[in-house]
Amino acid sequence: MTIFPDLRPCLAALAAALICAPAVANDIQDASKLLKSGQHQQALERVNKLLAAKPKDAQARFLKGLIYADQGNAKDATEIFLQLTKDYPDLPEPYNNLAVIYAAQGQYDKARGALEQSIRTHPSYATAYENLGDVYAKLASQAYDKALQIDSANAAAKNKLALVRDLVVSGGPTGAGTQPAVVAAAGPRKEAAVVAAVEARPAPEKPVEKPAEKPADKPAAAKPSSNDVLDTVNAWAKAWASKNVDAYLAFYAKDFQTPGGETRADWEKARRQRISAPKSITVTVDGPKLSLSGDSQARVTFRQGYSSDVLKGAHTTKTLVLAKVDGRWQIQQERVGN
Repeated sequence: MTIFPDLRPCLAALAAALICAPAVANDIQDASKLLKSGQHQQALERVNKLLAAKPKDAQARFLKGLIYADQGNAKDATEIFLQLTKDYPDLPEPYNNLAVIYAAQGQYDKARGALEQSIRTHPSYATAYENLGDVYAKLASQAYDKALQIDSANAAAKNKLALVRDLVVSGGPTGAGTQPAVVAAAGPRKEAAVVAAVEARPAPEKPVEKPAEKPADKPAAAKPSSNDVLDTVNAWAKAWASKNVDAYLAFYAKDFQTPGGETRADWEKARRQRISAPKSITVTVDGPKLSLSGDSQARVTFRQGYSSDVLKGAHTTKTLVLAKVDGRWQIQQERVGN
């Protein structure tokens, strides 16, 4: 599970902040394309060739750090980004990417410090602010959890912990149990590109057959409608915001994969408590990106806004995986950050 934003803009921002020869810029662009396509070794070879000629080139060093991070080589990526912060202390991107690596390792205080430094160098750097909010959410979760360990009857801490977990509940590989996860994979994410692109698969050719009846007499086969899927997502958000728990839970399929692996009954009980606790709730679905697969599978990724009388103005990226069951779209999976 990842909820830090896409880090690819960091590379573009760094490239704009530094001056380089056109030939170098072309090499950087080629290596960046190789990285985005998942060709890590080829991208690394291209960058190493460039660094052999220009060892101090900041863009090439930064891209090499991204390659290492995307490969899961946090040690070498950290060394590169740390050195860049020393050589170019006014650039915010290396600090931001360091924070992503620190957070992935559970070092949230170090991640917070790196993000605060990133913001000091560039006060209008939105990516760092969003990542900092995610780190604060994780730190808040840990603090509330500690409070409950000391005083398990603390109702206020329970409600606040539930609200925070609504924002960061994990449904992906870095989550553990019901522990909220705010960690992004170090380096640029590719999930958004996958979600946004719908592959068109040509249907196999079939021999032409003479219809038994006139075409006009046969009803056209129903095709999946993007409007139907998005209407379902909006209705789900409306039920949540109106605190209509029964209607909200009805949007989840019988085979829904609970985020923490808990039983469906335990998950429903926790959701009822979390939705009933606030006096008022506002939920928004912004910028939905839809991917349809066949006639009965869909994936919607959007920016979710959440506010209540307890928690104001929280935003996160959410993905819903839906299936069409008995003519009705229902949620099979729910992930934060995907």
